[in-house]
Amino acid sequence: MSKQFFPNLSQNYIEILKDDNYYDITIEVGNDPNVKIFRAHMIILYYRSPFLRRTLSSNKKNDNGALTHIKLSNISPDIFQIILKYIYGGFISLNEQEPSEILKVLAAADQLLLQELVDYLQTYLIENKSEWMEQHFELIYQTCFQSNSLLELQQYCTNFMAKFPEKIFKSLDFTLLSVKSLVSLIKRDDLQMREIEIWEHVLKWGLEKNPTLLPDPTTWSDDEFKKMKNTLQHCLPLIRFFSLSADEFVQKVRPYKKLLGRQLYEELLNSYLNSDSKPNDNILLPRYRNIDGIIDSRIVNLNVISLISRWIDNVDVKSKFAYTRELYLPYEFKLLLRGSKDGFTPKKFHELCDGIPHTVTFIKIKGTEEIIGGYNPLKWESHMHAVYGETKDSFIFFFKNKNNFKDSILSYVQDMNRALFYHAEFGPTFGSDDITIGVDDSEEYDCCWCKQESYKKKIRDTDDLFSIEDYEVFQIIKKDD
Repeated sequence: MSKQFFPNLSQNYIEILKDDNYYDITIEVGNDPNVKIFRAHMIILYYRSPFLRRTLSSNKKNDNGALTHIKLSNISPDIFQIILKYIYGGFISLNEQEPSEILKVLAAADQLLLQELVDYLQTYLIENKSEWMEQHFELIYQTCFQSNSLLELQQYCTNFMAKFPEKIFKSLDFTLLSVKSLVSLIKRDDLQMREIEIWEHVLKWGLEKNPTLLPDPTTWSDDEFKKMKNTLQHCLPLIRFFSLSADEFVQKVRPYKKLLGRQLYEELLNSYLNSDSKPNDNILLPRYRNIDGIIDSRIVNLNVISLISRWIDNVDVKSKFAYTRELYLPYEFKLLLRGSKDGFTPKKFHELCDGIPHTVTFIKIKGTEEIIGGYNPLKWESHMHAVYGETKDSFIFFFKNKNNFKDSILSYVQDMNRALFYHAEFGPTFGSDDITIGVDDSEEYDCCWCKQESYKKKIRDTDDLFSIEDYEVFQIIKKDD
């Protein structure tokens, strides 16, 4: 058994800091006229701060016995006093500190490579001073992106910029962003801006980095295009060009076609001239704009939801690649059941889902990334004998995974009299055998298969039984305009 007595140890070391008899190093801190010399102990500084360890290693004591003296001109005396107290006693008090002072302490701790303190102060600011940070965002941004260690604050800034980009572009000089921070922003799926606005801001940023270029690209030489393309080389692959409208493409992209490269430009042009032109595998899908409260799913993402919504409303269904354009999100998806939370029995399914119209079921097949499911415009019912639901509006679907849309399959009902199957011992079941989820009521589903019967297309290559990793049932509700 052992016991640690840290409070007394901390207090003893604080007393050592105050002692004037045994110091062996002096530290000159600050700039004129605010300069102060601190007395300290080399052995403590050496083991507490990697930065000071390196500094002291290159400032050995002279043979004449003179004290080692170092300078830290970019840290103020008040801030260094706080840092020294932490170095000696492992103690810091922030109750009386203004957020701006805490930020200075953080910058000093980062310089001295005090990672434990750096991590604590970042978390403290984010959890306790978020309102202040929003009001002083430019200061926070400039501080954290000057370092490679303030990752939590950098993530906070990037998240805030993605959520409120217009605020940032008004309060922060966007053209001063580093390429690193610009890339971290525009690669996000949840950046809350129209794609054309993102493209315009990226062009503005590039022009600022090349002040000799005129704003009008029709005046640019081939060398000037190459210069701009080199400046934007890390940004161009992150623009969702396929999300732009035809008018936006013609007016805002075509003049810059030499930046895009011939292959990408031709693919874009074909996508506007031929809605069935096949996009390449690397296409970036539309961003998640205005997504609050749409769905809470562990199986699918908003791109899947957008495509399902198009199918429900019969929007652009003839264009197989409509998903490459703007997301279509007219519905909220209200979670009724999640197997991993509520259980995998028919009893629980009927208890939570019966009597509710307009539901979508997503089933993730165990051992694969495959997702199957269907849309039921009617209400699920529970019967002790087989009963079929009749509708012309239901459909079933297949996704190879939640990010693969080129290989998705949409299958409409062909036998409207057997579009849905209702039974107390079965879960959500579409058609005669098209998607069958069933078993004895007291057990988890262990009898699941896909066959082509009541729907027009076969959605799986095999009729073999499969197991469910998870499944979710949602009611779709039209959003308020």
